[in-house]
Amino acid sequence: MFTFETTDQKEVRRFRIAQFNGRTATVRSGGSTVTGHVRSVLESKSSIPQRWTITIVPSVPKVKVDALRPAPRVRAFVEDFY
Repeated sequence: MFTFETTDQKEVRRFRIAQFNGRTATVRSGGSTVTGHVRSVLESKSSIPQRWTITIVPSVPKVKVDALRPAPRVRAFVEDFY
């Protein structure tokens, strides 16, 4: 799990929406990028300015799949036009 703190309300709203809809969210922190599902968004009520602790469960990166079929062969019918 990846946990970090933020004071940005727009960022917190984005993570809450991702958590509610079951979508993945991406965080860039300290030069690294983490993509995963938001597990929790907790507000620290004792801090000024407001601060939230966000926990993300990283997901396995998707492997790029090769094309399922070869590219169309347009050149095979070129001689029909001449």
